[in-house]
Amino acid sequence: MTALLYTTRRIGRHVRWLRTQGWRRLVEEDRLDPVERLREAAARHRWRRAHGVAPGQAVPVYVVGLQRSGTNMLLRGFAADPSVEVRGENDRRVFHRFRLRSAEALVSTVLASRHRFVVVKPLCDTHRVDELLALAGPVPGRAVWLWRDVDDRARSEVAKFGTSNVDALRAVAAGTIGDGWQGQRLSPTARELVGTFDYDAMTPHTGAALFWYLRNSLLFELGLDARPDVHLLSYDALVADPAGSMRALCEFLGMPVHNGHFAHIAARTPVRRPLEIDPRVRELCDALTARLADGARHG
Repeated sequence: MTALLYTTRRIGRHVRWLRTQGWRRLVEEDRLDPVERLREAAARHRWRRAHGVAPGQAVPVYVVGLQRSGTNMLLRGFAADPSVEVRGENDRRVFHRFRLRSAEALVSTVLASRHRFVVVKPLCDTHRVDELLALAGPVPGRAVWLWRDVDDRARSEVAKFGTSNVDALRAVAAGTIGDGWQGQRLSPTARELVGTFDYDAMTPHTGAALFWYLRNSLLFELGLDARPDVHLLSYDALVADPAGSMRALCEFLGMPVHNGHFAHIAARTPVRRPLEIDPRVRELCDALTARLADGARHG
């Protein structure tokens, strides 16, 4: 994809998001508030001067899962903690077009940090999280896999990205996805499943749900659910009990709890609003939801 086409598509997504969700949501979503960013940068600078650790001691934390699952909300909380360095997908030192630049760029960034933790959000490289956890370094990494109710995630996905998931699935089925992240490390069974659908007739919400199933299935297919260095976090649990969920996550990470981790999350009881999606996809998603919910309870 050329730079011009990439930029045009990105602008188009932001315009659609602005029309459907409003300017305030866009500013919060992409962290465009300069005052907030400057305030956080100043707090991190003061923390480094007073408490900064020696380079090479930071713990790498990978926030992974699927787009539109609450990862921005999680990173906003980490960014409010001055002991944490946050590297989101727009960070040009680590990412290029939302993909990790290289293992070398990632490792060098973590090793150079003087913060206690470096939180990185490689969503498009979620299928590589086992490889990221195996990267050489003096401090072992941790991963947080965040998952959201399939209907809520599909609704949010389609509102911002339209038919992108259907388009990606069509390319996987046709064998034209190439090195696109959407088709990486899919099992033969998953690829066979993708090939059984008619993407010209598929609705955007069904496509988003099927994509949700494929990407979240990687948690189990890669054996991440059994690893002690991977924490499975439910979006619904996080918004229902922000303080309790973040305390449990911080305990897993070995991170002191900071009020900023959850102060921006308004506690609420999620209400499920099922979408009309293909019955076969619904059956797959319901079964995976049960596995994810069970894993989160025992995580």
